[in-house]
Amino acid sequence: MVGLPQVFKSFGLALVGTMHPRTLWLSLRPFFIVSILWGCLIWLTWTPALAILSEFLTHSLFTNWIQEGLIWAGFENARAWIAPLFFVMLIIPLITISLLVLIAFSTVPTIVKMVVRQAHYQDLVCKRGGGLFGGMVYTLWSALICLALIMLTLPVWWVPPLVAVLPPLLWGWLTMRLMSYDVLAKHASIEERDQLLEKYRWPLLTMGIVSGMLGAVPTFFWATSALALVLFPIVSFIALWIYSLIFVFAGLWFSHFLLDALKELRQEELDQALTVQAHVVDMELPYHGQ
Repeated sequence: MVGLPQVFKSFGLALVGTMHPRTLWLSLRPFFIVSILWGCLIWLTWTPALAILSEFLTHSLFTNWIQEGLIWAGFENARAWIAPLFFVMLIIPLITISLLVLIAFSTVPTIVKMVVRQAHYQDLVCKRGGGLFGGMVYTLWSALICLALIMLTLPVWWVPPLVAVLPPLLWGWLTMRLMSYDVLAKHASIEERDQLLEKYRWPLLTMGIVSGMLGAVPTFFWATSALALVLFPIVSFIALWIYSLIFVFAGLWFSHFLLDALKELRQEELDQALTVQAHVVDMELPYHGQ
């Protein structure tokens, strides 16, 4: 029965699979792409972005109280580092979402191919319930919703308990949606995908939140540590690779769980169809014998 035991079983399989050299390479490829793109963008926009943010933080009624409160609390140099800290906190969600989207499109299909080569899944028929255009729309819509929620909740990320709660929930929700769609896009029909997502909504959300909690560790350090600001380029590269590795692990986890759930769903439908056929034959036999 696919459920909680399979969550733990697929977790173990994903953990072992993540240590494979090919899987480690799959985590490096999107990391390099995102690092180069965002590194160039940050290098080009760092100075003007800080100038705009400093002006906004100084004159905005919404954020001026933060600076005044920090100065009142004894952080006299708050005006010098509050703008870089805000910039880092604004850029982290964008980088993370772009990395997750890139992995969902470029890496998860490769992960699924690796998983279905195993003997357990070799008889799994492809029904192609998801296409490229549908996947792009689904991914873009999910990413926009997640980004809007992040922007709405970002001010309270400064509150110590919430910085450990909100990022895992948001990353977990987005990870669940993107991974579930991309894992099932090739092998499940639309009806099968809807059935699985409805039936295993809570296990899948739990898996997403656990993945988000793993990703919250670099988020917490990246967004709250003064050392992260001083060593921003180095810290950002390390955090990005950790993100990439966690998302690849999540892809393996969701692949093992959902493909096994899909196989069991089809087996249940086949057993049900055979049972109905046998019942019909049993009802017709007396009639033919008269």
